[in-house]
Parts: sequence; C-alpha cells; structure tokens
Amino acid sequence: MTAVAALLGAVAAAPVPAPTPGWTAGAAAGRPYVYLEGAAGSVLEDTLSVSNPGARPLTVRLSGQGTPLAFAARTVTVPARTRADVPFAVTVTAGTALGDHRGTVTAAADGREVRVPVHLRVSGPSLAALTVENVRLDASGTLHYTLVNRGSTVLAPRLTLRADGAFGTLLDRPLRSPGPTLHPGERATRTEPWPEAPALDSVTVRVRATAPGAAAAEARAERVFVSGGALTAGAGALLVAAGSAVLVARRRRDRDVEEPGLPVEEPQLADVTAGADR
Repeated sequence: MTAVAALLGAVAAAPVPAPTPGWTAGAAAGRPYVYLEGAAGSVLEDTLSVSNPGARPLTVRLSGQGTPLAFAARTVTVPARTRADVPFAVTVTAGTALGDHRGTVTAAADGREVRVPVHLRVSGPSLAALTVENVRLDASGTLHYTLVNRGSTVLAPRLTLRADGAFGTLLDRPLRSPGPTLHPGERATRTEPWPEAPALDSVTVRVRATAPGAAAAEARAERVFVSGGALTAGAGALLVAAGSAVLVARRRRDRDVEEPGLPVEEPQLADVTAGADR
C-alpha cells in the first residue's frame, strides 16, 4: 500500500503540460486596431495578421462590417505554427461623409470569432448642399417629394410646407420632424398626407428644406382639385338658379293675365244742338 500511495503521489506531482494557445487575429505589427485616413474617392490598404500556434492547419474565414472592405482572399488556410498576413483594402466612396467612421474585420475559425476594430477618418473640404426634387400632389392630396444631399457633410434638414389656393393660403406649417439624416450623395423619397386638401381649387404647394451650413432649398408643384362631390354641388347650384329664374318668369306672366290693365274712358262729345239753342 505504501508503494502504491507513493506512486500516486508521484503522478499527482508531475507537471501538467500547458494547453496550446488558440489562434489569434489582429492588425499587423501588433496594433490594437486598424487606423486608415484618406479623402473621399480613395482606396486605403492595410494587413490583417492571423497566427496559428496549433499542430494542424487552420482555415479562417474573413468578413468586414461597417466599411466597404475587400480582402485579397475571403478564406485563408494558415499552416501549423505559422502566421499569415492577409492584405485588405477599404474603398472610400465619393459620397462618404467627412469625419470618423467605424468598422470591423472579423476572422472566424473552429467555432469562434475574433473581431478587429477599424477606425477610418475621411478628410477633405467641407461642403453642405441640399436640394428638394420631384415635388407633386396626387389626387388624394398626398404630397410626394425627394431630398438629396449633394454636399460632403451629413445633413439633418428641417422641412416646411406652404399651400396657396385661388383665394389665399391654405396651409403653412412644418413637415414631419425630425427630418431624415442624409449622408453625402444620399437621397430620401418621402410622402406627407394632407387630409384637409380642398375639393375644388387650384393649388400651388412649396416644400422648403433648411440645414445648418447649407443654403435653403425649395421646390414647388401645382394641381387643380375637382372632386365629383364638388362638381355635383356646382351643378345643383346652377340648376337651382335656373329653376328660380323660370319660376319668376312664370309668376310674372300669370300676374299679367289675372290683372289686366284699367279700361280707358272714351271722351264725352259736346251737345252741339243744345249749345246752338242758347
């Protein structure tokens, strides 16, 4: 028993080999994240490092989120105890807003994922420009319009609507607030109901958009509203007026028949003979 106990004690005291560390992924040169800077319209490049300390090859799948990333290869097989450097590029499109943007490079293998932050700074001249386009009113009175960011900064426009009819202003108020947030080059098509649209009128609507740093933009549209109910009411009014005129004419004719004019007295002739005797 003593020998067995001594043997078990020796086994328990033997050092346990440390597990092989798992694979890793990160920005090249040990950086904590990827940092890229450039103007809109440029292509920026960097490298992702994947290390495989294991005893067998490792197949890694790469993807990107938040920024337009392109990899030299979407799937990379890293040999055992080897590091692989995978180039990738970020395309800064012409419509990308100035300032800081965030993204992520993701490496996935053996049921786990490693996410590497990507910090992108877009530099260049700042220009705020906004347009209002394609304004129209449909038959139901719903307003349709499109906002376009034609500058290089992010805009959050505020909108107002004015509608004028044949006899004055019908509507003058802000539209939905807050408006859409538009990135450079982005457009937003929107609708706005107008429950109080007139049944019979010629209307001009104006949509006006303003945003900090940008010149005010305005566009207008015209529409003639003629509903069936309004036409029926108008026709009825004409018929009533015509009927009243006919009735008045008939009454005048009947009055002339029932009440003839006074008779005209015939003049009395003088008695010539009697005058002669005198």
